[in-house]
Amino acid sequence: MSKIPTISQFLESNSTRLYLFDMGRRVVRIPRRQFLKFEHGEVSYPFPLQRKAWFGILFQEQEREPFIWFLQLPLDELGQLVPAARDDFLHRLLGRVDENLRAVKEGQQLESVLKDNPYCFKPKDERLAVFHAKAARALKRQPSKYYIHAQQYFSGELGWDQWPFVGYQGIADMAVRQHEKENNRHLSQAIPQLPVRPFEALCHCLENEEITLDITQALLDRAKTELAEAAPDLAIISSAIRGAAQSCAAALRRELLHAVLNRPDICTPDLLIAISGRAWESLKEAESGRLYLERLAENSAGQPFFSQSLADLLYLPGMREPLLRLIRDPDRSERLSQAVGEMFG
Repeated sequence: MSKIPTISQFLESNSTRLYLFDMGRRVVRIPRRQFLKFEHGEVSYPFPLQRKAWFGILFQEQEREPFIWFLQLPLDELGQLVPAARDDFLHRLLGRVDENLRAVKEGQQLESVLKDNPYCFKPKDERLAVFHAKAARALKRQPSKYYIHAQQYFSGELGWDQWPFVGYQGIADMAVRQHEKENNRHLSQAIPQLPVRPFEALCHCLENEEITLDITQALLDRAKTELAEAAPDLAIISSAIRGAAQSCAAALRRELLHAVLNRPDICTPDLLIAISGRAWESLKEAESGRLYLERLAENSAGQPFFSQSLADLLYLPGMREPLLRLIRDPDRSERLSQAVGEMFG
């Protein structure tokens, strides 16, 4: 058998449709061309998490039911693929294929080609729900059976206290289809009234989407209302930031982030993680990045948290240069200078 150089080419040699999704920081489509460049070592992985690429592969052979693989591969210091790991995965995979071919000839039962493969992982249920919602849309299939009930809930028809009966898969389907006129209107009107739990669930699904202007405005208004409270609920603030992370309305997204970062009293480590983990692109903007680094420097968890968080951000593609400019700024605070000095010293 001739050597197959990439995972993509191996799958495309046997399937007619191939879709790739990041499963680490967000559940988002990765363009095939970009993934091929990553596999060829030409570009860094776009969404590294814990120095690994976590991704899902959806592929379909003609009109058969699609297959789904979830893989994690280690990255080098530049965020690029470690070829030896990818080659080891393919070697194990092809070994299983050969075993199954022999089993067919001998009339034995087939086993999964990914059985005991160390590069496979199972995403959390919430991530799986978002993945299945996106997969259904990519394959031009109907949303899940939970979708209609979720639509009824977010329209206010069932009563806001009825959220325990709404399936998470239905919420994920709503988020994936939030651009549709009725969904956009229902979600925008529901956001100010939702209890904390369904609000969190909705935002954790919306973080994977480029949300509409109306929904972004509703998230901003909900966060501002909460910030006006004597003791703001940080779950609501954190969720609003996550939900608006990919908003098409950059100005509103920036306004939300600044409203939060200008409140040092609420910038807990968990809130700072929500920003760097889901809304990191907003930190490329100079003022947003400056505010974030100042809050990070004075965090309650100390120097290790500062160093780990900043190192994680610097590892992300496109983040190194804007952040290095900020930490080299002669006008940075003394506290930030000290934290940076301890990190690199």
